[in-house]
Amino acid sequence: MTPAARLSAAIDLIATIDGQRIPAAKALKEWGTAHRYAGSGDRAAIAGLVWDVLRRRASSAFIMDDDSARSRVLGMLKVERAMTPDAIAALCDGGRFSPQPLSDVEHAALSGRTLDGAPPHVAGDYPEWLDGAFIEMFGDDRVAEATAMASRAPLDLRVNTLRAKREKVLASLAHLGASETPWSPLGLRIELGADARNPGVQAEQDFIKGAVEVQDEGSQLATLLSAAKPGEQVIDLCAGAGGKTLALAAMMQGKGRLIATDSDKRQLAPIHERLSRAGVHNCDIRAPKGPADPLADIHASADLVLVDAPCTGTGTWRRNPDAKWRMRPGALEIRLKDQAEVLARAATLVKPGGRIAYVTCSVLPAENGGQVKAFVAGHPEFAVTPPAEVAAALWDKAEDFLAATRTTPEGLLMTPLRTGTDGFFVSVLRKSGA
Repeated sequence: MTPAARLSAAIDLIATIDGQRIPAAKALKEWGTAHRYAGSGDRAAIAGLVWDVLRRRASSAFIMDDDSARSRVLGMLKVERAMTPDAIAALCDGGRFSPQPLSDVEHAALSGRTLDGAPPHVAGDYPEWLDGAFIEMFGDDRVAEATAMASRAPLDLRVNTLRAKREKVLASLAHLGASETPWSPLGLRIELGADARNPGVQAEQDFIKGAVEVQDEGSQLATLLSAAKPGEQVIDLCAGAGGKTLALAAMMQGKGRLIATDSDKRQLAPIHERLSRAGVHNCDIRAPKGPADPLADIHASADLVLVDAPCTGTGTWRRNPDAKWRMRPGALEIRLKDQAEVLARAATLVKPGGRIAYVTCSVLPAENGGQVKAFVAGHPEFAVTPPAEVAAALWDKAEDFLAATRTTPEGLLMTPLRTGTDGFFVSVLRKSGA
């Protein structure tokens, strides 16, 4: 397919997503099934265009002064891809499989309109109803922070130290352009261009043998900041598919007791195979069975409970831009209730002197500092560990990392703008006594 034909396909797909109100991933899959002649490179390029339009949906429409599918695609080419009006016009030549030529109005908009004067939620591409939360968290930096959250994320990998060392894996994945992550001592990063396909990491021998896992650097750091140690009793209370469980197991070096559970046993389905591939032998998977509590035998004995709390996922908008436009205020209220419940449950599992590592992939204050304040107020036996002490888990990079994050008395926040990671909040709460 020509670049112009790819652009036409992207316009059609955005129109389908709008008209049928279906998730972008579903629309892309159905398009690929219906257009088998399109090669993998074509599908990747078209998907890249669609995701970029969703990332920059508001600002692209503002540039064109029009919210149609075509206008948003054209506006994105200027806002996100930094293409000139003439370059865009060259793609829209009206030929076979190409978009219709630019109208005078479209050319004028691409030539003359900018984001100067655009409301912050438009310039930053986030839902208007979240502007108050963004002001509270980021203040005058909210457009810059949100814009960074609207850019494509790299592919990050975590080296499994139970199987390999980072230097060795770095060398063996050099053909993928892998480099060391800036902060995590376990991470590798593969930068991805606008039209790039995700490399087939799952087909690499390092992945097959359990030496690496796909995990954003922010998620790696959140787990490292929990400071899990060999010999401890550690509970991953919201384990899901096991990304942080695997990281905890490596930190524990196979020593101690690791328990992974989740309120939804379907989320746990992939964890068994992942643990086996990673060489983890000290992890007990506790899937819920009916109304019985899978942790009924745990009574204030855990050294560490990791609460990777269910949240709105605002910190992962780089990877799932479709989600931010589907998010509604009611979803936040549900998540706040879920978070309070899981924190209260964690409190019963921690021994005196033990700790809770509360983690979200959200940048919203209500889910982060707000939840920590409410928890400590209701559980005075817990105190927040100062962020400087939490960051000390990163050893020689602790001071620089702390300076890069946004810190509050309740914890620290990583963001794409400041740390180059997804948005992750981390707070470590220690229980009094020992």
